[in-house]
Amino acid sequence: MTRKDQPPEGKTGSSSGAMSRNVLASGRRVLEIEAQALADLRDSLGADFVSAVDLLDSAKARIVCAGVGKSGHVARKIAATLASTGAPAQFVHPTEASHGDLGMIAGGDVVIALSRSGETAELGDLIHYCKRFSIPLVAITAAAQSTLGKAADIALVIPDAPEACAQTRAPTTSTTLMMALGDALAVALLDRKGFTADDFRTFHPGGKLGAMLRRVSDLMHGGDALPVVQSGASMAAALEVLSEKGFGCLGVVGADGGLVGMVTDGDIRRLVAIGRQAATIDEAMTRDPVTVEPAMLASAALKLMNERKITQILAVEDARPVGVIHMHDLLKAGVS
Repeated sequence: MTRKDQPPEGKTGSSSGAMSRNVLASGRRVLEIEAQALADLRDSLGADFVSAVDLLDSAKARIVCAGVGKSGHVARKIAATLASTGAPAQFVHPTEASHGDLGMIAGGDVVIALSRSGETAELGDLIHYCKRFSIPLVAITAAAQSTLGKAADIALVIPDAPEACAQTRAPTTSTTLMMALGDALAVALLDRKGFTADDFRTFHPGGKLGAMLRRVSDLMHGGDALPVVQSGASMAAALEVLSEKGFGCLGVVGADGGLVGMVTDGDIRRLVAIGRQAATIDEAMTRDPVTVEPAMLASAALKLMNERKITQILAVEDARPVGVIHMHDLLKAGVS
């Protein structure tokens, strides 16, 4: 009977260790090949890249990305990245384009076609359509003198680097280069357009990204829900408001509506614990409390609250309290 702690038959500890080293060596070799190719791509960027960004920025309608096979998967990702950063974009499969989907491409569009060899037969109809209707065509290819490279208005040529899988030449290095070049185009276009975090939030209202880009103003409670009392209010009246609003805090405002202090239920408990009685809320409030601005990122507000060890905070604009936000509001919204 074979013991559980013995290596399987035919696999000694030393051979298992050798296999592990071979696996690691293989993985590292792939990353080294692709890292070198990316460095070469970085160094090769020049006037054609600038022209491509200019062309994409001038698109009056959409940016259409196309490719077949692994290049098609990359084209889908590039289209999705462009769309999420404010540049209307979509993917069109070249085969489907030949069977009616060419109608999805119209004047004002710009086409980005991906093919390592530049000789992908399925791109033929798409190329002819772009030339016939004067639709600008950007090629991403490793072969500048290929059919695609010569037909394109702008050819972005990736290094003709070896694929990481030398045995099969399966698309590996080339698709990594195409993906990275697509990211470079999207970010450069984003910078050109002056795309901001607020713009990004518009396209990412849900999920973690949306939560991290939300503002205090998106989550705060204002209007009639705002827990405030006038300076000089009796403790009894203030406690009634504190209980009614349910946020565990009160803002204290002066005659001009400006914030002069803040009281939390913790402050009240501490007064009771030492047997002190306060006639007005002013005797219990903390002057110059920590506050936030409505435009502050909710994540920054949460960081401040954690640092100051507080669970609720007032939002102030022009010295006046306009909202209150509780840590539970931030956590419920997925802010972290």
